Amino acid sequence: MFRPTPLALAVALAASGSSLAVQAQQTEQLGTVTVTGTAATKTETPFSETPQAISIIENDEWEERGAETVQRAANYTPGVFTNQIGASNRYDYIVMRGFSDGSINNTFLDGLKVMGDAGSFSSMAIDPYFLESIEVVKGPASVLYGRASPGGLVALTSKRPEFEQSGQIRLGAGNNAQKNAAFDLTGPLDDERRLAYRLTGLARSADTQFGPVEEERYTLAPSLTWDATDDTSLTLYAYLQKDPEGGYHSGLPFAGTIEDHAGRRLSNTFFEGEEDFENFEREQRMFGYALEHRFSDALTFRQNARYLNADVTMDQVYAYGWANDTDLIRYYSGGQEDLEAWTIDNQLQANLQTGAVEHTLLFGADYQQRENDVRWDYGTTDPLDVTDPQYGSDVSIYQTDDQQRDLNQTGVYLQDQIAVGNWHMALGLRHDWVDIENTNEGTGTTSELDDTQLSGRAGLLYAFDNGVSPYLSYSTSFSPNAYTDENGDLLAPTEGEQVETGLKFQPEGTRDRYSIALFHISQENVATKDPNESFYRAVGEIESQGVELEAHTQLTDNLRLQAGYSYTDVTYAKTEDDTQGNTANQVPRHQANVWANYAFDRGTLAGLDAGLGVRYHADIYADEENTEKVPDYTLVDATLGYDLSRVGLEGVSARLNVSNLLDKEYVASCYDLNYCYFGAERSVKATVSYDF
Repeated sequence: MFRPTPLALAVALAASGSSLAVQAQQTEQLGTVTVTGTAATKTETPFSETPQAISIIENDEWEERGAETVQRAANYTPGVFTNQIGASNRYDYIVMRGFSDGSINNTFLDGLKVMGDAGSFSSMAIDPYFLESIEVVKGPASVLYGRASPGGLVALTSKRPEFEQSGQIRLGAGNNAQKNAAFDLTGPLDDERRLAYRLTGLARSADTQFGPVEEERYTLAPSLTWDATDDTSLTLYAYLQKDPEGGYHSGLPFAGTIEDHAGRRLSNTFFEGEEDFENFEREQRMFGYALEHRFSDALTFRQNARYLNADVTMDQVYAYGWANDTDLIRYYSGGQEDLEAWTIDNQLQANLQTGAVEHTLLFGADYQQRENDVRWDYGTTDPLDVTDPQYGSDVSIYQTDDQQRDLNQTGVYLQDQIAVGNWHMALGLRHDWVDIENTNEGTGTTSELDDTQLSGRAGLLYAFDNGVSPYLSYSTSFSPNAYTDENGDLLAPTEGEQVETGLKFQPEGTRDRYSIALFHISQENVATKDPNESFYRAVGEIESQGVELEAHTQLTDNLRLQAGYSYTDVTYAKTEDDTQGNTANQVPRHQANVWANYAFDRGTLAGLDAGLGVRYHADIYADEENTEKVPDYTLVDATLGYDLSRVGLEGVSARLNVSNLLDKEYVASCYDLNYCYFGAERSVKATVSYDF
């Protein structure tokens, strides 16, 4: 019988370590409750058999914590930093294993990349109310997906039609004029239960802590599933979202936020822009289908396809340093963009057995295309006196860029998951053809990249009968650069490689899971620039190494605990300036979090649950030169929920969520000493849901 080792106790973060042996003894005779993920392998693979670090965030977890964006849903995930731009909710900034560049463009929905344009304002956001689960795949995953960050990717699984009738209506309100209403309906459309629908909708609005800036969203997602035969299924879906108000997305100087400037500091509600030029409107429309046909128990074909169209309009007056003791220098940036994108992924899965060896073979071919017509305006406006702000200044445009930005990517891949007894091996290889062309309509000049890339992965895992699974893996990644060289040509894609080893533990008969992962990632061809030159060179290199620990456990029938810790050391291993050897900024070296929830099931408190969470971030540099640091900060979140069926209101429940319970004023991160981002102030909101 398994006995906890010091390593197992570390993985359980001490708080739950003493219960592991008892829990394993209690569940010895129970059947295994399999926790699976699909993003790391594109097949149904148990957590304890996947030779790569993954974190699975389920719908009820982020609903319990009141998360309203994908990045906030990942707040309690080790190895993930969700405060890169502080209180901003415009995009889902998710920094994985310290790679902050491109942190808003590594999201995949139902296996397909949520196509955006990394060098523009056209990055999409999916509302978590429309999702069933979120899987964070850590480390390179280009072997299955093509271009992606070496830090990992975020795979979203949307809600799909169900063949059992159910529904939900939800209303909510909170401070800062928070208001929201949502519904989710699903069920069969015919007596034979071959056709099912789902219709999900949401409306949400709120003020922000920054002056007149607001957030507003309207989303509708209809879908239809047709089980044409016992072996063939087709799902059609649409996702329609309009964000008339995109919220705040700006920063203020280090001097005046973290340290005094001329004897004063700005408050975490200070607005440095202009109301007449504070605008972000995004409309995104997605239409797609998922087709699956099973030829036999051993052979299955899947095809996923999606079309996306998005319009983005942006105006912003922002600060850029101090003119003197009291005045902020301000500039203007504006944009109008029209993006169209197509993605398709074809998969053929074969399950074979040769003697004692089992193979899960996956053959795939995918294609991505993106066209983005952009117009960008740059201008200036009057400085702002922070001691007596007088708004109403106009802007003066000094430059306009019109561009056509096109991308085409074709990839073919092969993966073999091999099982021999308790041994599990994953081997993968992929070849990509990438073509990028950016044309400046004003000058007629074109920047092009026509490249091929080879990506691979190899992983080995041994699953002991007691639920312990040590593993070792190697994987590579690539991502096209958005920068140009001295000739105006796009730089070669960055290339990453990772070595990872770890240990997973899932006690038999439970959904509990514990993991520890140690990794080393190197990324080459990183764009660097000499301070005296206007162009970039692909000679930079970044190294990231660290350790991540995660625990999900049901300590008792009433008490559930989630905890994590990550140590991330990211350095500029090779540059053309004096930052070589420095630590990357916007990356906490230490992150720790714990979330506990207790559900009362007897007495006068029966039906009540209470949750409390703590998030800790430390050692964050404010600039690449490593001259300053962001002060460490600890945030506390809380929730109270009550099942009103206990008092006769069947299907009705209520929840109160408070994030940043202590209303801590803090700077979350700094891009450099000119742009530091205030963290979100305390948010209090209540929701009432009716499930039927």
